[in-house]
Amino acid sequence: MPNSGINLSYSNAGTIGTLDGELLLSLRHGHRPTSDLVSLLRRELPARFPGVEFFFQPADIVTQILNFGLPAAIDVQFSGADLAGNALLAGELTRAIRKIPGAVDAHVHQRLDGPSLMLQMDRSRLQQVGLNANNVGQNVLIALSGSSQTSPAFWLNPDNGVVYNVVIQAPQYKLDSLDALMGIPVGTGTATGAPPQLLGNLVDPLPARQLPIVSRYNIAPAIDVYVSVQGTDLASVANQVQLEIDKIRPRLARGNSIVMRGQVETMQNSFIGLGVGLAMAIVLVYLLIVVNFQSWIDALIIIAALPAALAGIAWMLFLTGTTLSVPALTGAIMTMGVATANSILVISFARQQREQGSAPLAAALEAGTTRIRPVLMTALAMIIGMIPMALGIGEGGEQNAPLGRAVIGGLLFATVSTLFFVPVVFASVHQRLVRRQAAREKALSSSTIAQQG
Repeated sequence: MPNSGINLSYSNAGTIGTLDGELLLSLRHGHRPTSDLVSLLRRELPARFPGVEFFFQPADIVTQILNFGLPAAIDVQFSGADLAGNALLAGELTRAIRKIPGAVDAHVHQRLDGPSLMLQMDRSRLQQVGLNANNVGQNVLIALSGSSQTSPAFWLNPDNGVVYNVVIQAPQYKLDSLDALMGIPVGTGTATGAPPQLLGNLVDPLPARQLPIVSRYNIAPAIDVYVSVQGTDLASVANQVQLEIDKIRPRLARGNSIVMRGQVETMQNSFIGLGVGLAMAIVLVYLLIVVNFQSWIDALIIIAALPAALAGIAWMLFLTGTTLSVPALTGAIMTMGVATANSILVISFARQQREQGSAPLAAALEAGTTRIRPVLMTALAMIIGMIPMALGIGEGGEQNAPLGRAVIGGLLFATVSTLFFVPVVFASVHQRLVRRQAAREKALSSSTIAQQG
């Protein structure tokens, strides 16, 4: 547990009170992948400690940033004034989510039954000793929470010129029992007032229940259902969770709402942005090639290798069991640039051969055989350099492994397409253009002869 209540007030982690705790495990060098250890603990801990709820928070900084501080990738949030009704629906939704393949650690963050003590004041006794309810409340709050909010005080150290906060508060380690709590002195705070009395003489402690943590979203009370993902991609689990949400939504009281937040929103926004970026990269590269080659057709032939690169990325991710992610899409954008550069090498040489009078097929064959060495050197340099990243070697290496796998798969397919498919397309298109030009010249010569006749 945090050693101060301030940590709980400003933290959105899974721990909410004395009913739970947080364990941080430091793994030795050369350990197994973290995901394997988490899967093992998810199976073993509930079996060895029945009745105890376990869930795993993200330990790496990348996932923590993507989750924006939330303890899980998916946050289904109920908000509205009907807190008790939302809590019942949140429990039903949690049980339904636990049946979804790949959804793990589904739990309700807030609790409505946190154990507490209610201090019932004896007002007759207060009047007899010359005190009132305000005196009891002020003394208890200052002893438990300190005076920094109600009566801030400061002390200037004349030796170093540093101003220190002066807080009056009972040491937390001394209030370790009900008897210690009942021993808090209660007085008026003035020299002429009634003499101090012990809290136990003025109140009756009664067991009660309260909210261990109060969460709000846009002022409205909120209930959060946190869900993590294991063994599958986030999007498939999120889609099934959304179906369960749609079943629950009609049963909400008027004025209440339910929405899915968390890394799902970040994923959707990132995928849309990277998808648009990938499409714009292809379009801009095409337009740049058009300006450079002064030909719409040759530029289209050059980017004919890109579909093979996309297919290679998809196959590599599928064969390695890697889900589509932001690093994978980043690797796809990198692959587009290298694949396009290799195609430009081949087509530029083929255009030079055409300008020297070679036939389209001969120019394409000559370009493929001549440019095979620089194309292979460029592709192999990138592929070999990405192998350590693709294997996920090193601490946290699995985070960037999708990028290396996407680049390797894309370049393998794109290189084959550049050396074999692109020259075939060049030869076919330019032979068609030659035949069209010959037919046009023949028709023009025939019309000229007819006019002279």
